[in-house]
Amino acid sequence: MTWFATPLGAVLVLFILRDVFHTLWHPTRHGGLSRLVMVSLWWLSARLGTRRRPAGLAGPLGMVTVVAAWALTVAVGWGLIYWPHMPEDFSYAAGLVPSEHAGPLDALYISLVTLATLGLGDIAPTSGWLRVLAPMEALVGFVLLSATVAWLLGIYPALARRRALALRLSHVRRSRATAEALDSDGGAALLDGLTSALSTITVDFLQYAESYYFHDGDENTSLPGQLGYAVGLADQATAARHPDVRLSASVLRRALEDLATVLDERFLRTGGGPDRVFAAYADDHGQPQAPGRPPEGGGSGPS
Repeated sequence: MTWFATPLGAVLVLFILRDVFHTLWHPTRHGGLSRLVMVSLWWLSARLGTRRRPAGLAGPLGMVTVVAAWALTVAVGWGLIYWPHMPEDFSYAAGLVPSEHAGPLDALYISLVTLATLGLGDIAPTSGWLRVLAPMEALVGFVLLSATVAWLLGIYPALARRRALALRLSHVRRSRATAEALDSDGGAALLDGLTSALSTITVDFLQYAESYYFHDGDENTSLPGQLGYAVGLADQATAARHPDVRLSASVLRRALEDLATVLDERFLRTGGGPDRVFAAYADDHGQPQAPGRPPEGGGSGPS
């Protein structure tokens, strides 16, 4: 059966490289493994009791699990490639009996040492094609390390932008800005700023889909809990007398619809409009939605 090991190992390595490519460098679609791990952990966290506490670990734990699965599967795949060619195509250090170090665990050991670029050299390939293949595994190991760092450096700023937008919406809601106050140049500028931030968040969900599975915790920094207020704000401003406010409200409404489309197509699949999608988004993250409309008139003040 060892003849089957080499093609099976090659398939495993290619599967992981494809998954890394689709997860990090072609993020318009989920990588198969990364999506499966993230969705499974998110589903499990929702069934462990109080959602707020366990769900907070789903995103970070999912990333760790995905990276570990990538590294382990690549190591196993390359080990399966090496195994049928041991011990004939390998040289052994003095004191090692080749026939006693030619099993699958020894092949996995060689693979792990090579993937981690340790270069211990106690067992090394001697045939031509294996001497070319081993450095390629070391190169893949370096790519996996670099990809992991790039993934971390991309996802956490995306989370910060999402939470900053939620906090900004919370500030507007808690300031009790009235419809009359919004019907002004300042109101138009406020709506434009929210539209710009929403567009960035929409792109973040396309670029870093795994960020969906991170729980924000505090209701004031949780975007799922604030989007209902953003919808109400856009609806209220649509009836403003100021033409710039009406235009800004219309653009804000389009930005909210685009975000709802991305959330629904990639994660929720409700098939409904923005209100239904945002309600499902809030429910999926265990957050109540904020009230949807600002007060009709009067002054502003703290809640």
